[in-house]
Amino acid sequence: MNILICSDGTSASDDAARLAGRLAHATKAQVTLLGIAEHPGDEQPLRQALDKQTVVRTGEPIGQILAETSAKKYDLIVIGSRRSTASGRSWQSHRTYEIIKAVEPPVLVAIGNYERLSRILLCSGGKRFIDDTVRLTGTLAAALQAEVTLFHVMAEPPAIYAHLLELEEDVTALLASGSELGRNLVAEKKALEKFGVIVKVRVRHGFVVDQLLDEMRAGNYNLIVSGSSRARGPLQHYIMGDVTKRILDSAECSVLVARSQLPGPAKGLWQSLARLFR
Repeated sequence: MNILICSDGTSASDDAARLAGRLAHATKAQVTLLGIAEHPGDEQPLRQALDKQTVVRTGEPIGQILAETSAKKYDLIVIGSRRSTASGRSWQSHRTYEIIKAVEPPVLVAIGNYERLSRILLCSGGKRFIDDTVRLTGTLAAALQAEVTLFHVMAEPPAIYAHLLELEEDVTALLASGSELGRNLVAEKKALEKFGVIVKVRVRHGFVVDQLLDEMRAGNYNLIVSGSSRARGPLQHYIMGDVTKRILDSAECSVLVARSQLPGPAKGLWQSLARLFR
């Protein structure tokens, strides 16, 4: 694994470096520290603050990160949490979103306390399967000896179909039901278990964002994995849906924003399984 840590010398960058260091130690990954000075006068102090082997660039941060990730292949980008206050709440900054949308590799945003990385929440949309996301999650979970919770939110059915709600709340019955959702979750669960990690499946009902935030608060997770998709047409960037934005704005732990693959012709079960919801 090849990890890029992005730093501008701030405390948020220090958080990213510490988190990436833990992951690198666990996975035996190679690490590159990219120092970015927005103004020429900041370059020398930044060089002095960072290791001599650090790559230092001067210029607009998003452009410099994009240039580095375009020139060299990285499996994971780690950035610090950039928050600003809006309407009395804490929100991720516009720059954080722009970095996530611009770069090709998955992006890990360091948030909160990550002294222990033992519980991972993997958000599943239940429709299409992203093998790269599951592979990355499984790799990290195995190296960290972490447990993975595979999480899906169902829309609330009308009252006349309350018996369906009871079935779906019974995870064991759902996984054995042979339904499309059940088959997809089983396939994702088995793919994760191939890495030797413990996998639990959680299903909730209702509005996706509300249920996800409730699960995040109740589950004591150390890392949340959500998704993004590539924009259609000639635009070469990724789109974050409302769910991923709300996760980043509300999470008290680190968030890994994974990448969906370009759509292609179905070639069996794997191509028909669920991608992570946005």
